[in-house]
Amino acid sequence: MLKAGVVGGTGYTGIELLRLLVMHPQVELACVTSRSEAGKAVADLFPNLRGHTDIMFTEPAADTLGACDIVFFATPNGTAMTMVPELLDKGARVIDLAADFRLNKESDWEQWYGVKHACAELLDEAVYGLPEINRDALPDARLVANPGCYPTAVSLGLLPLIENDLVDDQHLVADAKSGVSGAGRGANVATLLCEASENFKPYAVDGHRHLPEIRQTLHAVAGHEVGLTFVPHLLPMIRGIEASLYAVLKNRDTDLHALYSERYASEAFVDVLPAGTMPETRTVRGNNMCRISVFQPLAGDTVVVSSVIDNLVKGAAGQAVQNMNIMFGLSEQAGLDHTALLP
Repeated sequence: MLKAGVVGGTGYTGIELLRLLVMHPQVELACVTSRSEAGKAVADLFPNLRGHTDIMFTEPAADTLGACDIVFFATPNGTAMTMVPELLDKGARVIDLAADFRLNKESDWEQWYGVKHACAELLDEAVYGLPEINRDALPDARLVANPGCYPTAVSLGLLPLIENDLVDDQHLVADAKSGVSGAGRGANVATLLCEASENFKPYAVDGHRHLPEIRQTLHAVAGHEVGLTFVPHLLPMIRGIEASLYAVLKNRDTDLHALYSERYASEAFVDVLPAGTMPETRTVRGNNMCRISVFQPLAGDTVVVSSVIDNLVKGAAGQAVQNMNIMFGLSEQAGLDHTALLP
């Protein structure tokens, strides 16, 4: 059994991670930390875990966490980087669900997150944990940067087009929408029920923090810089992301559905829908699947890809567990073989 520690188990990503870990057949939940909730039973704060774990929240301690096989950070940006070097030195392996290790360049981190990086020497070592492109690097990784939710949906949606140089990659457009849980569990007027319900709005149009992450991922695939306009929106629902992706084809005679089907045929958590099928966020609610549809309206030169994920699962906690499974040689689907919740 793998001993797992979770740092910051009180947010939406943290509780989703705990839900998945307590059901994992090969994981023992060894410690869950929270400075604010230390001494309280995890199941008292999250009653859905009652009967699944009797573990208590504790203060984060390097010795305790360092004794774990794997440590997950479900913390705000900027927290993991202050603790990771010591945990790696103690022999623990780490998956960071925040953004501390997603960007390769220290200057990019400082530009987009506004603080100096505490351990920039580890940025080159960190493996970007999108298994569909970096699976081979995960078994030997000590440190994994779990991708963001928007970057997961957008990158998986565009990947086959970029890999095969089928589109003008200097004018890509990602029009993405997320449920309110993506904004986190902290108190915020903008995410109150009366503010978010019956409303739909874009935000961070001038530059979202996930933009450099998506560009970096697509750059690595294309072998050169790509041009991407990324516009996120807030939807009045709890879970889910839908990314509508637009690009101009170089050859309109390409069989796009066959291309996507072949690319993802062996991927357990990417489902290319039958031609003409419209994806829905509810079909991935609570599971680790990314469902994709590809369209070529009126057989023209524009390709439209729709990619849906649960932002808390494939967009965060589920992908972290998927990465852990690969890192430790477990079945990639272990603890993740759940159907979506309907209605």
